[in-house]
Amino acid sequence: MRIAVIGAGIGGLVAAAGLQSDGHEVTVFEQRQKPSPDGAGLTLFSNAFEALDLLGLGDVVRSISSGAIASMRSGQRHPSGSWLITVPQSAVASMRSVHRVELHRALTGQLQAGTLRTGSVALVASDGSPHVTVNARTEHFDLVVVADGIRSRNRVSLGLDAGLHYAGYTAWRGVTSRPVDIHGEAGETWGRGQLFGIVPLPDDHVYWFGTLTTAAGTVFRDEYKAVQRQFDQWHDPIQECITATQPDAVMRHDIYDLAKPLPSFVRGRAVLLGDAAHAMTPNLGQGAGQGIEDAATLALLLRNAGINELDSVLARYSDLRRKRTSTIQQRSRMAGRVAQAANPLAVGLRNAALRLTPGKVMGALSQRIHAWPKRRELDPLFRTPELRR
Repeated sequence: MRIAVIGAGIGGLVAAAGLQSDGHEVTVFEQRQKPSPDGAGLTLFSNAFEALDLLGLGDVVRSISSGAIASMRSGQRHPSGSWLITVPQSAVASMRSVHRVELHRALTGQLQAGTLRTGSVALVASDGSPHVTVNARTEHFDLVVVADGIRSRNRVSLGLDAGLHYAGYTAWRGVTSRPVDIHGEAGETWGRGQLFGIVPLPDDHVYWFGTLTTAAGTVFRDEYKAVQRQFDQWHDPIQECITATQPDAVMRHDIYDLAKPLPSFVRGRAVLLGDAAHAMTPNLGQGAGQGIEDAATLALLLRNAGINELDSVLARYSDLRRKRTSTIQQRSRMAGRVAQAANPLAVGLRNAALRLTPGKVMGALSQRIHAWPKRRELDPLFRTPELRR
């Protein structure tokens, strides 16, 4: 098939690479001239690697990522540094962290020359027919994959938009420019209306993030000083992580998710994927992972499918992915509300509950979220030998 992918983010690139390796003719349209993403990090769990392995991309991503957190103490801490809960290492054994820029570069490198067309503002036909208007020129395809992010213009054009919901907090992100000793400890520190996360990256660099409950659109004159000030009384090595980051490399974004799950991920021969379909808060670390699952599901369902089967394939994709992502979307929003609690009584009760919860219980809950029921979802595809893993 001739397939257009709109958006060169993580989900779009994984879909493009997977579809192309199956013999489809793929073109990726990206509106930015330089599509490399902002320089922060992300975490990928077992479900993401199961999906990547099915597309032949797992080892590519493993080679540029770090699994160091699997040998570290991890969980939630108090700003004083005392642990509220520690999860067993089995809960993070499959977790790997990677710099977004490196991931984007690696995935782009899997595409055939000429596949990625930058500086291309692409709009799908509003009725879902597989036509894409690119810089005032219309091109025709068999299928259009819409992967243009949380603020997707194409989702709106297709009449599938549900609006955005402000989560109530903003987030700073950064990657240290030099190695930082985090003393074998990672995870999140939860305060009142604030949290700080520490994630090891390759070469002992650190990806960190800090949040603050505040009104949408809040302006800080100096972002670097603002994040230092917000966490200046918190435990080590939080300040060192911030100090080891170049001031102009600190980013901040207000956190939004989709207001509610979409009624469908498909209209006509256009299909939504990644944040365009199910943008969620970052609290469960599943944003990228769910986009990668989308890409693998779509590629597998299209494998050996003909044009005359496309409508049923897309309906199956929408049904499977809506069920899976809507649950995680809602749980992520709830987790954010708990983590960002600011009322002293609510914070006290939250912290007491964490201290009383066995780490094994929390780890089991986490692993349930990461478990992708792909064999049940995609059967009978897994009856073919090459797909049994």
